[in-house]
Amino acid sequence: MLGSGGVKRQETELVKEQAHILIGKKLQGSQGRNCDGKRWPGVLRTMDVRGRIIAGTVLLAGAVVTGIFGMMIQEETLQEVNSYITSVIYKEEALENSPKIALTFDDGPHPYYTEQLLDGLKERGAKASFFVLGKQAQAYPELIKRMQDEGHLVGNHTYNHIQLGQGNREEFKEELIQTSEVLTELTGEETQYVRPPYGSWDKSFETELMMFPVLWTVDPMDWCSDDVSGIVQRVTKKTRENSIILMHDEYKSSVTAALQIVDILQEQGYEFVTVDEILFD
Repeated sequence: MLGSGGVKRQETELVKEQAHILIGKKLQGSQGRNCDGKRWPGVLRTMDVRGRIIAGTVLLAGAVVTGIFGMMIQEETLQEVNSYITSVIYKEEALENSPKIALTFDDGPHPYYTEQLLDGLKERGAKASFFVLGKQAQAYPELIKRMQDEGHLVGNHTYNHIQLGQGNREEFKEELIQTSEVLTELTGEETQYVRPPYGSWDKSFETELMMFPVLWTVDPMDWCSDDVSGIVQRVTKKTRENSIILMHDEYKSSVTAALQIVDILQEQGYEFVTVDEILFD
């Protein structure tokens, strides 16, 4: 049997759980979704953070009064929950106000280094965008599915890394279509974003294929250097709010540098998001 202290702890944890349902542990700004990806009910989608906490507190108080939790909540328990909710909100306000940047990777997935990278990103709570080659996606489908499952963006980088030129428009287009078909089969979703190799692009593809090109603002040239510290320094010196960082996940040095970059820039207050949040938020 539980003593009074054990019962009190159970009550407190139950109320905290209900508070999470009402206000969400991680708010997603104007997207109107909570940390589980579910949409906020009704009017909560239109509220700012403080509005949501006020609404959540009111709902929580009403639930206590009407006995939804099936127990009497002592005054000290309510005080503890109130302090807990307040701390959550202050943390979420800081998160919402954090400058956002996007880390993007081309040419993968690589059977070993991409897996290392995904492990490191997951450990750090950072999101990234992967512009993959169709042939690599077919070879390592489990990595594409893991990218999607862990909240990263998966984009198109052609099938064989072909560069668009004056005489190969149709071949380039077919590679985009072929890669999108591979990715749709693996993810169940249409591929909306493309990183054209070397930045060569024909704007008419945007309406023909309903795809949006994603270029970059920070390029450390990691593909031609194994100097980890140099790559890290080039990125951290040039990165600003809304930067789109270009890297490659097929090199050990690039993956090592990328995780160091995440550590340094998170310490500086940056939040790593998928590139669509930079482009359209």
